Amino acid sequence: MGTIYQSIEILSKEKGIDPQIVIDAVKDAMLVAARKHFRTTEDLVAAFNDAGALEIYGVKKVVESVQDPIKEISLEEAIQIDPGAQLESELRFPKPTEALGRISAQTAKQVILQKVREAERETIYSEYSGRVGELVNCTVKRLEGQDLVVDLGKTEARVPKKEQSKLENFSVGERIRCVIKSVEKAGKNAGVIVSRGAPELVMRLFEQEVPEIYDNTVVIKGCAREPGERTKIAVSSRDRDVDSVGACVGMKGMRVQSIIRELRGEKIDIIEFSEDAVSFATHALSPAKISRVSIIDANEKHMEVIVDDTQLSLAIGKKGQNVRLAAKLLGWKIDIKSEEEKRQEVESAMAALVPTGAPVSILIDHGLGEEIAEKLIEAGVNTVEKLGSMTPEELEVIPGIEPAIVESILVAVNSYYAQFEQQTSPAAEVAEAAEVAEDVAEDVAEDVAQDVAEVAPEEVVPEEAAEVTVDESVDPVAQADGDGSTAAPRAESASGSVAGEESPNDSTVPKKEFDTIKDSGEVS
Repeated sequence: MGTIYQSIEILSKEKGIDPQIVIDAVKDAMLVAARKHFRTTEDLVAAFNDAGALEIYGVKKVVESVQDPIKEISLEEAIQIDPGAQLESELRFPKPTEALGRISAQTAKQVILQKVREAERETIYSEYSGRVGELVNCTVKRLEGQDLVVDLGKTEARVPKKEQSKLENFSVGERIRCVIKSVEKAGKNAGVIVSRGAPELVMRLFEQEVPEIYDNTVVIKGCAREPGERTKIAVSSRDRDVDSVGACVGMKGMRVQSIIRELRGEKIDIIEFSEDAVSFATHALSPAKISRVSIIDANEKHMEVIVDDTQLSLAIGKKGQNVRLAAKLLGWKIDIKSEEEKRQEVESAMAALVPTGAPVSILIDHGLGEEIAEKLIEAGVNTVEKLGSMTPEELEVIPGIEPAIVESILVAVNSYYAQFEQQTSPAAEVAEAAEVAEDVAEDVAEDVAQDVAEVAPEEVVPEEAAEVTVDESVDPVAQADGDGSTAAPRAESASGSVAGEESPNDSTVPKKEFDTIKDSGEVS
């Protein structure tokens, strides 16, 4: 017990905590062990004696009449032990600490460790809670699953998997730069959490590499990042003679290339900030070229961006990365559409505004009252087609429409459609005439073909009549163009040349035999 002060000093320096906290922890541990060993309910206190040893005492209060002998003592008994005892004072009775065994020592050890751990967390929290967002240098100490444990010097910090970049792999002992993400006092993630994937890391790196940012000539207005892939950072200059983007890029890109190497090749887009949301969105969606930007809802921060059809994929980016980062940077909801999509959308909207079909008001000319028409329009029945598709029951549901009015509505609708049934269009008349002419031509052609085919012997048919064919004797086009009167005379002429005329040079068939054939009716 004599060297307990030395042990407390060593422990407090190692953990970086106040020695008094460790002393109090040791006292509490000894009291817990003593209560467990003596199995008593009396009040106990722990204190160091003059030799530096820790002693345990039982405490009793001096009273006139004792109600609880375990915690109280009478004044007469107190004077016998301590002549200077007074009412309401306390007397201490030493307890043998040598009687505390191994189990009590183990209990005391656990209590001490718990108290020291809580004190250490409190110290770490008070030191690092005000340094959130600060860039720190650390060393990779060990790997725990997918997390990294790094050494900050005074304490350890954790780099969770979600706070790591996809492009980075570290080994034990490697020095890295991280940004303090959060500090937790209790819970599963108690301690310091540092990050390699936070946007603040890029901002702190720019502050170190760009003197204009460090002296506030150039101000970082925002940063959006997808670790390991791309970062968009918006900057603005307070001096009109200083180019904010050029200052961040540096001579031949030296400044930004240094940051890219630190981030293991991550792409960085440096964008000029603008108070105008439209101009800022145009810059944020680079490298795509924007045709126009329109604000849909300023209160909800919703905008629509129109790009050329060839720039649509570039504006959206790989898996939507470009527009997603731009939306984070602006803090607006962005809808990107191509010129063709916007044109189709406008056409659809215009088509929706114009009702298809005849308006209900046209039924006024067919006996429908104006008041009834107004009631139908108020109920959303705007066209005759929609009105005609409704049943009488559906019409009666409309306010102000009674069964008698339903009948007048049906009469007006039937009258409207009846006018179309009575009208015949000129095109239909021409088509019908052409169809009749075609039928007449086909009939005449069949008759002539039959007349020619019935003259079986080739000798009977004169040479001049034999040369007459169906195509020459019957003109279907002429029949289709006229009313069929031209076809009949030509058919009769063809028939007469076969049956009624005799060739002067043909003496093969006697005239008598030819007349006999004619009278027999074989040739009509």
